[in-house]
Amino acid sequence: MKGMVIGVLALWFGLAGVPLALAVEQEVQVLPVAAAAAPDQQAFETGKTLLSLGQQEAALVALRTFLEDYPASDYAPQAHLLLARIFQTRGETDLVFLHLNRVPESAKGPEGRIVEGAALVSAGHLERGLALLTGVQSVTLPVEIRMLRLNALAEAYALQDRHLEALVLMHRMGELNAAVLVRAQRAMREELRDDELAEAAFMFAGGPLGLEADYVLATRAFERGDRQRAGRLLERLAQAKKDFPSRAEALNLLDRITGRPWLQRTIGAVLPLTGKFAPFGELVRKGMALAANIEEEGGSEVNLVFRDGGGEAETAAAAVRTLAREDRVMAVAGPLSGVAAEAAAVTAQSEAVPLMALSPRDGLATIGSYVFRNSLTSRLQVEALAHYAVVEKGLLGFAVLYPENRLGREMAELFTAAVEARGGVVVKTQGFPTEGTDFRRSIKLLLNQDPDAPEEEAPAEEEESGEEAESVEEETSVCATLDFEALFIPDYADRVGLLVPQLAYYEVENVQLLGINGWNSPELIRVAGNYVEKAVFVDGFFPYSPYPFVQDFVARYFEVYGEEPSILEAQGYDVATILLSILSRPEIRTREDFRQALMQVVNYPGVTGATSFNTDGEAEKVLFLLQVQNGNIVQIN
Repeated sequence: MKGMVIGVLALWFGLAGVPLALAVEQEVQVLPVAAAAAPDQQAFETGKTLLSLGQQEAALVALRTFLEDYPASDYAPQAHLLLARIFQTRGETDLVFLHLNRVPESAKGPEGRIVEGAALVSAGHLERGLALLTGVQSVTLPVEIRMLRLNALAEAYALQDRHLEALVLMHRMGELNAAVLVRAQRAMREELRDDELAEAAFMFAGGPLGLEADYVLATRAFERGDRQRAGRLLERLAQAKKDFPSRAEALNLLDRITGRPWLQRTIGAVLPLTGKFAPFGELVRKGMALAANIEEEGGSEVNLVFRDGGGEAETAAAAVRTLAREDRVMAVAGPLSGVAAEAAAVTAQSEAVPLMALSPRDGLATIGSYVFRNSLTSRLQVEALAHYAVVEKGLLGFAVLYPENRLGREMAELFTAAVEARGGVVVKTQGFPTEGTDFRRSIKLLLNQDPDAPEEEAPAEEEESGEEAESVEEETSVCATLDFEALFIPDYADRVGLLVPQLAYYEVENVQLLGINGWNSPELIRVAGNYVEKAVFVDGFFPYSPYPFVQDFVARYFEVYGEEPSILEAQGYDVATILLSILSRPEIRTREDFRQALMQVVNYPGVTGATSFNTDGEAEKVLFLLQVQNGNIVQIN
């Protein structure tokens, strides 16, 4: 059985250009095929499997090909039923009947009768369609067949002006598929009388359909001039725990009725205040609190509300929802971890509340227009390094020596792209193991040397003279043959400190060493010493920067907390100052106003670098360019 399943998968993924190994890695589920299946069964099961995987177009081609090749197969009726189902979902009713007419009545079964009933409703034959649809018990059928039946029944009831019955079915479908709510919303606004809406609000109280019914009642009351009744309904909707399609419109209408914004002039923050990430969350909180204190000193009314995201997806999403609905904040900062930030971003987008994520996880800002991200990312670091090396210093040839982990590989790829985009060339990339302290093999591979060749012992000093000494110098001098001017090592100070001296042993000298923020540590100089002199790297914060606003932040932080801030406190400080500065503007009255204001932030003088936001909501930052000079780390930009 397993072999046949692999065969079916191989056929499909081979045709689609997808490696079979990738399919297995992604745990694609397929339907079992008998081990000794005949060719016609194999062909049919291929189409059936593709349909179960959601590959409708490919399934259509496979099933049609099967019928052309094996028109008399025992599996032909099942193939016609599957094709009828496909065409029903595409709205091609004529083709549905074409295939159903080729299936014997005894072979149709419950699924076939549901497809036929749905097609009859679509064709306007309501009574006949309802007779088939109501005569089938669908509890044990697949979800997609049950949904097809409910959708067809709701359509038939709506066409017969049995709107409440249609809504009951839509309510059942809504539990499986939220997209159905849009259809219910239209029916409520255009078809239902007030008494029917009131009944729907009672029947579906607390759920999306019940809340939507209350909203339509509120709009009708407002249009009649009954602002008191409209206001009562809208106040109740504003406190609702569940979402519904017209939530944003309901809050806007409530603002019009009350003459004051429902939203509070408050900023929320979702941080890990408990659990394993709590120490990091506390550092960010300190930075945000300092920013709030400074705003208050300047006479601004400041409200910061912190919610514990705990570092988990569900907790973070719930925290954003609470801030948006109960605390009624204008915008949210956080979370820190990738999993929590992604869940929070999805929730913020659905709640239409601006969120500035603090996680470096890729793709956060692309989740939606209300999601922004202000964090030190791999892309920002390599872009800054490539600009410095190629544009400012005129270097053209580069090599990359990267740790064989996710960060190392990502950095190597991004750096290569950034250098090449500026006209440089990466002539060699070489990985090194993240375990151990001996990097000789990787260094030899970087230098195109045989890693398995025995190490040559240097001749005794007293024996070296004349031609012999000159010969040794020629053999061991690697510098003269290096084909790169700079070497990028995207790793942290503890390992870089051990690696760089071994580079010198192989005479990788007089090249510009480039590094990431992980190099910005006293540990680098303590371990590597002069071997990292003149090395250049970047970071998102440098407490010894000559910038006056950075010095002021560091001094204020030390005065309050008695310690020097790290990048986490600086990140919290920056995000709070950006959000609070927007909040202080009187023309910012809605979350949409806030979102638009964030999009217009350009070169904000943050302590983590001048910050702007691109059209995706991604922070573009001027990072700190650092260099080791005379055993000290100094800023050079």
